[in-house]
Amino acid sequence: MTDLRFTCTGVRPEPYGAGPTLLFKLRVEEADHQPVHAVALRCQIRIEPAGRSYEPEEVGMLGDLFGEPSRWNSTLKPLQFAHTSVTVPGFTGSTEIDLPVPCTYDTEVASASYFRALSRGEVPLLLLFSGTVFTGRDGFRAEPVPWHKETSYRMPVDVWRNMIEQYFPNSGWLRVRLDVLDALRRYRSARALPSWERVFDELLATADAKADAKGAD
Repeated sequence: MTDLRFTCTGVRPEPYGAGPTLLFKLRVEEADHQPVHAVALRCQIRIEPAGRSYEPEEVGMLGDLFGEPSRWNSTLKPLQFAHTSVTVPGFTGSTEIDLPVPCTYDTEVASASYFRALSRGEVPLLLLFSGTVFTGRDGFRAEPVPWHKETSYRMPVDVWRNMIEQYFPNSGWLRVRLDVLDALRRYRSARALPSWERVFDELLATADAKADAKGAD
């Protein structure tokens, strides 16, 4: 059985992608130095939120994912980040490749909501591998990549933030139901507000004023 070993050595944003994409640098090694003709590699990437500590402002942004901090001992479960695949060209001994991972800024997606909540530090990731390796010194055979093959990596939060800023500078994405959107449109039209930012600013200011008035009572 071909013994492949995987190590993640770095990550960077794809500078010319059609959408936000991270490139994870993978080192792939064949332990017995058998010739590898190619690998059809699949990778599942999970976020391991229990693998780091959180600042108070981060805790306040993570309630929608993990609930009250008093429950975090039981609710900090792994989050799905990505499923991706790549073809590894032939090599003997070891090789390095880029593993492309498309990303989203849709905060309805748990991974994007988690990344957005972090202000600094690193994201604990677990990369789990599967697929098919094509090998053979005196012939050609196909073998599965065992499911237990995995590696850990701590991705700097700034890498994700810089990538999102590259594609969506100083902006975000919010999805609402159609009836809510229609109500917001009517609110904007009735007041001739020039932008959606003004709509939300007015609504938040009104909510704050009501909260202050209630507190004064």
